[in-house]
Amino acid sequence: MTSVQRIAPCLWFDRRAEEAATFYVSVFRNSRIVKVTRYGKAGFDVHHMPAGTVMTVEFELDGQSFTALNGGPVFTFNEAVSLQVFCDSQAEIDYHWDKLGQDGDPRARQCGWLKDRYGLSWQIVPRSMAKYFADENSPGAQRAMHAMMAMKKIDIAALERAWKGESVATPSHSG
Repeated sequence: MTSVQRIAPCLWFDRRAEEAATFYVSVFRNSRIVKVTRYGKAGFDVHHMPAGTVMTVEFELDGQSFTALNGGPVFTFNEAVSLQVFCDSQAEIDYHWDKLGQDGDPRARQCGWLKDRYGLSWQIVPRSMAKYFADENSPGAQRAMHAMMAMKKIDIAALERAWKGESVATPSHSG
């Protein structure tokens, strides 16, 4: 018996839900398209989608369930909601940053955040990030925060050096 996730995000797209889901599935291992549903003739006067147009795409990213909905241009993504990707290494950060940021908004990149080509915001962060900021009053946390605020893509080594109080050069991973 498979367990059904009780709470799952539904991402609203204008008409690119299937394209976006396919892209996201290509980025993350252990991911797949689960089901595609299409609009029928019923409700056209409300949704204005031609019969046969993709309505929803159920997909999984690394085992996490999502739904992508083609709902028209009524709503768009903004930075109030983002998806966090916790990474175990700089190589993982580099991979996800490069893949998800490809053709995204280069102006929307700061402190590990980026906006992808569909307008969805992502945070590409080291899994160890919390340790640097656990005691917000410590000198190490202050130094790490200062270093992170100068970064676009997170540089784990530079963050670690700042936290330890070692010499911190300009982040090498400012992509």
